[in-house]
Amino acid sequence: MFVQGRKNTFDIISESLTPQDRAIWFHCASLGEYEQGVPIMEELKKKHPNYKLVVTFFSPSGFEVKKNNSLADVTVYLPMDTKSNAKKFIKAINPVCAFFVKYEIWPNYLFELEKRKIPAVLVSGAFRKDQIYFKSHGSLMRKALNTFDHFFVQNEVSKTLLTAINLNNVTVSGDTRFDRVSHQIEMNNSLPFMDTFKKDRLCVVCGSTWPEDEAVLIEYINNAPSQVSFVMAPHKIDSNKIESFLNKLKKPAVRHSKMTDVSLNEASVLIVDNVGMLTKIYSYADIAYVGGGMGTDGLHNILEPATFGVPVVIGKNFEKFPEAERLRSLAGLFSVSNSMEYSSIMTKLVNDSNFRSKTGMICGHWINSNTGATKQICDYVNRFL
Repeated sequence: MFVQGRKNTFDIISESLTPQDRAIWFHCASLGEYEQGVPIMEELKKKHPNYKLVVTFFSPSGFEVKKNNSLADVTVYLPMDTKSNAKKFIKAINPVCAFFVKYEIWPNYLFELEKRKIPAVLVSGAFRKDQIYFKSHGSLMRKALNTFDHFFVQNEVSKTLLTAINLNNVTVSGDTRFDRVSHQIEMNNSLPFMDTFKKDRLCVVCGSTWPEDEAVLIEYINNAPSQVSFVMAPHKIDSNKIESFLNKLKKPAVRHSKMTDVSLNEASVLIVDNVGMLTKIYSYADIAYVGGGMGTDGLHNILEPATFGVPVVIGKNFEKFPEAERLRSLAGLFSVSNSMEYSSIMTKLVNDSNFRSKTGMICGHWINSNTGATKQICDYVNRFL
């Protein structure tokens, strides 16, 4: 898939763009970076409808999910970072400007953009001191960084690291995902099956979970009070793993794919065995658990539940996710290492409604106070367009 997809890139471009088209190019490593780019893409499409929007991915997990998205005019894999590919690709899409999201730095593409005097902007940038740019052997990558017209970074740490290597064209704009999730509240998030399932019970939504997460959650779920309901939305829909989890449950459960009104009314646990609904399901949560942090696959999006003003619980591995560090420091997010710690914080959140409300309000306020990155970036870029 990885290799074959890249072979088709230039055919797709030639079928989708004419030599007269001008493009705005966004490059994203995977799905998470795409979500960070979406608010900017939407704003630019609205203000500049005559430009074609080209979105490229490095990873199959991002491309396969978003290859048919309606936002972009062209969605393709980015050819490997060679001089000849960079020259051919940039000539083919004819961009007026290029956006790289978070930490996607491809030297040959950046050098080719610079040669053609096409502005390149890094958005939602996140830098750490252990990255190659800040090492003695990182001269090539530092040279690539020097080609950017501007860096819009998520935090002061990133700005400090960049200025230490004499890159001063830096703005701390924050993370564009805050803009994306803050708009979700204004949308219609109703799901009739969730109304039937939740009723007047407390609802704990466990989103994007992995088996490592589920191993920690199961003990509390089995021993939770009857007024608490659980929605489990695993990151990967694997029937065998779902059956394995169901076999460990001591409470009545139903899979979304097999639900009826009767089974929803009787169930304490709802297993969501399809994709695309989690964001709306979070709107029904009183407490959220966000998966990925108990293993090594990476923490999933904590902003999605936080925007609805509910406290968030995660696993222990989140050091590469500054947003989780920040929300924990504000006391809206709680990290657990094992079943005992999870049961302890859940007991507190379930039994103490004032504590639950206060921590949830912290999350909602944190989202609202961090919006605005999209406007800063678009105001800067509009001068190129």
